[in-house]
Amino acid sequence: MKFALKTAAALALTVAAAGGVQAQDVVRHGAGSFPISSAVEIPSGKTVVYLSGTVPSVTNPSAPKGSLESFGDTKAQTVNVLENIQQQLKALNLGLKDVVKMQVFLVGGPENDGKMDFDGFMAGYTQFFGPAARQPDLPARSAFQIAGLADPAWRVEIEVVAVRP
Repeated sequence: MKFALKTAAALALTVAAAGGVQAQDVVRHGAGSFPISSAVEIPSGKTVVYLSGTVPSVTNPSAPKGSLESFGDTKAQTVNVLENIQQQLKALNLGLKDVVKMQVFLVGGPENDGKMDFDGFMAGYTQFFGPAARQPDLPARSAFQIAGLADPAWRVEIEVVAVRP
């Protein structure tokens, strides 16, 4: 009987102590002066949210349908896509600070001799992440040049993974 009472008391203390433990924060490892994290650690107890790839919206409806002018150059498309992602995150009660992983798909068009416009992408990206954006919570990120996206005028698609605090 004494053993059963001691075991029950020890179990109750363990459960009570566990209830008071706070989940640790997401840990981001820097990548030097480049505005990304080289690695991100997500502790147990966090909810991971995967957003599907987001492509640009038409920003110039007076331009010919499906033209590069209707969506803008790589920088303009990057800004548009990140604004759209920001709105998607907001609807989920999240923000850009909660993004832990980003995959970027860039298309090289004839305007860049078939090469992706990484500088244009970075000009848009750094408006949202990095010192100039005052966003210290940087995602781990990959950027790829791909052959094309569903619309020939799209130059950017971005998918993100966020963590609910």
